[in-house]
Amino acid sequence: MQSQALDDIARFLRRLQWTALALAVCWLVWVLAPILTPFVFALMLAWLGDPLVDRLERAGRSRNVAVTLVFTAMALIVLAGLLILVPLMERQIETLVASWPHYREWFMLTALPWVEQRLGVELTEWLDFSHISQLVRDNWDRAGGIAATVLGYLSRSGFAVIGIVANVALLPVITFFFLRDWDLLVERVASLIPRDHLDIVSRLARESSDVLSAFLRGQFLVMLVLGVMYGLGLWAVGLDLGILIGLIAGILTFVPYLGPASGILLGVIAALVQYGDWQHVAGVLVVFGIGQVIESYVLTPKLVGDRIGLHPVAVIFAVLAGGQLFGFLGMLLALPVAAVVNVLLRYAQERYRHSRLYVGTHASPEDGVPDSLVDPHLAPPAEHKPSDSRESTDE
Repeated sequence: MQSQALDDIARFLRRLQWTALALAVCWLVWVLAPILTPFVFALMLAWLGDPLVDRLERAGRSRNVAVTLVFTAMALIVLAGLLILVPLMERQIETLVASWPHYREWFMLTALPWVEQRLGVELTEWLDFSHISQLVRDNWDRAGGIAATVLGYLSRSGFAVIGIVANVALLPVITFFFLRDWDLLVERVASLIPRDHLDIVSRLARESSDVLSAFLRGQFLVMLVLGVMYGLGLWAVGLDLGILIGLIAGILTFVPYLGPASGILLGVIAALVQYGDWQHVAGVLVVFGIGQVIESYVLTPKLVGDRIGLHPVAVIFAVLAGGQLFGFLGMLLALPVAAVVNVLLRYAQERYRHSRLYVGTHASPEDGVPDSLVDPHLAPPAEHKPSDSRESTDE
């Protein structure tokens, strides 16, 4: 009994030490968040590019050459995206600002009376739009003043400007070295794992990488392709804000039904305001219908596959919680941490379904427990009916 008590105390102290270590790491990450942000971002970029580097290595190229090619391709993609999207989004926002009076007029003179006629409620008595417009204008001016104050402070604070410039300048350098030494980093981390737990840790690490890969590499590609398809389709229909609406719908695609629903709603409103007929509304519906068919039967099976990804609600919660706790660094770490937690929860469920608590000591297939979940070491020995030697003799 005394030895059992000592073992329990030692186990409790070990758990207390691990808990204190985890809290210390969280506190250190919170304190060093501004410094760690470029390193974490570079680490994620290196993780995304490492499979391409390995593929080039298998094709016969050296590690340095493969890293240089992949790094150059990633830099060119980012640069091309900025050169294309920034002017395009600027023009779309200018178009939206110029068209805003038309949208307000359509809402006041067409949409609101139609709703009032259908519902039989006088909404104009409850909504003072002049007051709302003045409130929005005042808050917009106040936000502009706050932004000007913040920018003025940053311009006066040399250290803040130097820090931002240093992080931007260090990002490609750190990404290159992480990409070059990725395999070495993985080997060093694996060498620290206790040998008795190496197999299970390696399995959980592979599953976490697969889950995160299915979301980042797969789902992000789906979002990008759908955003481009929706934008070009709505632009072909003739909507002035078609590209902006298409990109918004593509970004929201990771939440089931939210992306296409928001795109259809915004597209229909834009078509009614700009043209006021049902032909262009039908064109908007056709664009999103074709996009959904392509996503369901081509993009998602090819790019994401049948790997179990993260639930959209879990993704949203993880990103918001990470941002609340650790700022922008927490938002970067949210998805990797959520992927690891998802894998650990599945592993814990698997262990529970093989445990004595779930299976029981007298479980059998007839009791509703599958054969694969019954531990043969826990099952009781089969009862053997004693043979009657006298009956066998008589026969």
